[in-house]
Amino acid sequence: MLILLPPSEGKADAGSGRRLDLARLSLPELNPVREQVLTALIALSAGPQEAALAALGLGAGQHGELRRNARLAQAATAPAGRIYTGVLYEALDLATLPPPAQRAARRQVLVSSGLWGAVRLTDRIPPYRCPIGARLSGIGGLPARWRRALEPALTTAAGSGPVLDLRSGAYAAAWTPRGELADRTVTVRVLHEREVDGVVVRSVVSHFNKATKGRLVRDLLLADVRPSTADALLTALRDLKYLVCEQATAPGRPRQVDLVVSEL
Repeated sequence: MLILLPPSEGKADAGSGRRLDLARLSLPELNPVREQVLTALIALSAGPQEAALAALGLGAGQHGELRRNARLAQAATAPAGRIYTGVLYEALDLATLPPPAQRAARRQVLVSSGLWGAVRLTDRIPPYRCPIGARLSGIGGLPARWRRALEPALTTAAGSGPVLDLRSGAYAAAWTPRGELADRTVTVRVLHEREVDGVVVRSVVSHFNKATKGRLVRDLLLADVRPSTADALLTALRDLKYLVCEQATAPGRPRQVDLVVSEL
């Protein structure tokens, strides 16, 4: 099984090890695009500050993010699983997983990224700021720039098993499984179920959506779930006491399920 996660805006303040070496990253076929995006990001961040803040969707008080980006080529690195510190990763809590679950995470999880395309949790990267919506000189829209490179790389990474796609829509735009692989791919939307004036309603959640996805991955890793098909993956989720409702989808598109939670 391949598990696709979004990155997090929240990142560790600094790495603690060797400098970035693209040649050491997983999915080396992505390195030509990684180098192009990295070079453009460094140049943008070292240039006129107001333009860089706007291009990266940053506020006036976030000049520190630009200074950090401008030093990416010399910055210390840490495993991606430590760099990403947002809500999803807090709920996943990799450091407290037992060794077998940690090994499974290293095998199964890929994190999408506007800068790196996709990385494994063990890949050493520096803290950075490059949302998928950023527009970099000479690069243009990042989803479009990554799409051609990610298609063969992620298709190969998926192998013959199911794919659990927990990315947000913006990152999913950089690669959407098609055809036979789409039939093996399960995308997840988290809905909060509650009673309002005596009526049960379900609504999309945002912040707690990330926490629920983190707990979901943690539960799968702890249970050592090894599904061979998308149907087996959905059965495993239900066995873990998740309320899963599959939605109708067009042929050749990933399967879509709602994960319904009553507590956030």
